[in-house]
Amino acid sequence: MTTATVRAPSRYAEVVLVVFGGYSVLVGLFMLVAPGAFFDTLGNFGVRNDHYIFDNASFELPLGLMMLGAARWPSWRVPALAFAALHWALHAVSHLVDPHHGAGDWVGWLEAAGLVITTAILAIALRRSITAQRRS
Repeated sequence: MTTATVRAPSRYAEVVLVVFGGYSVLVGLFMLVAPGAFFDTLGNFGVRNDHYIFDNASFELPLGLMMLGAARWPSWRVPALAFAALHWALHAVSHLVDPHHGAGDWVGWLEAAGLVITTAILAIALRRSITAQRRS
């Protein structure tokens, strides 16, 4: 097996971790810095509640930092990707159960579809990381 063959699954996971980790950090910061703008654009489900927005930020921000750390430290990859995939999967279920976004149900369904797709991307990265870890 060549180095390039072993490295390919690792590269995919690194890219996924950096992209999703960066996204989670940015969303977490967005929630903390501008909860009203966050609610109006992304989180417009039900009645605005800044406390719950801050609670979600306190989860999203460390999740993103963990994923960015896992891009740097390979031993973190499987646990970080497993945790992130589970988070995105549960988030997708939430949006599938309640797609009623303030901007219209079509926005809620679009967000749900995006969450399902991103869950699949994370699951693929997790599977590749597990395989790479077993080989090393």
